[in-house]
Amino acid sequence: MVWCATTEDALATARMLHDFNREFDEFSPGESFLAPRVTTLIEEGSKHFLIGRLGDGGSDGDPDGFAQVDFRPSVWSEGPVALLEEFYVRPEKRSSGLGKELMTAVLDLARSREAAMVEVVTGEDDIAARGLYESTGFSNLIEGEGNASSLYYELEL
Repeated sequence: MVWCATTEDALATARMLHDFNREFDEFSPGESFLAPRVTTLIEEGSKHFLIGRLGDGGSDGDPDGFAQVDFRPSVWSEGPVALLEEFYVRPEKRSSGLGKELMTAVLDLARSREAAMVEVVTGEDDIAARGLYESTGFSNLIEGEGNASSLYYELEL
């Protein structure tokens, strides 16, 4: 079962964000820092969190996965571009179909917002994520002469 997060889901979402970063040895400020941020972002509607739980979706225990989707305007289309910013399924719940269910919900949300496209960035070595994205219709096509690889850069300020 997948649903759009409410502020009641903020702590569980923060916990999964923390777990996601720690699983991949990335910094996390901790769920106590993240929970109020997630609450504010849900209240503002500036970020969309889709929450997934295996089974009937009962209220027992934390969710099993989530997706964070942002929408931004584009000069190239009337509709926004959806960015799948974060996507996580707990390790013990992988290969259960929840990732596909979450991805379907992401695509449904993007279509309901009349998005022109959905973008996602993942690591070249994340074979499981790439397989999920490709199985739901994403393609790894680079524009330009010779279809050279794109590189992702960031600068923390």
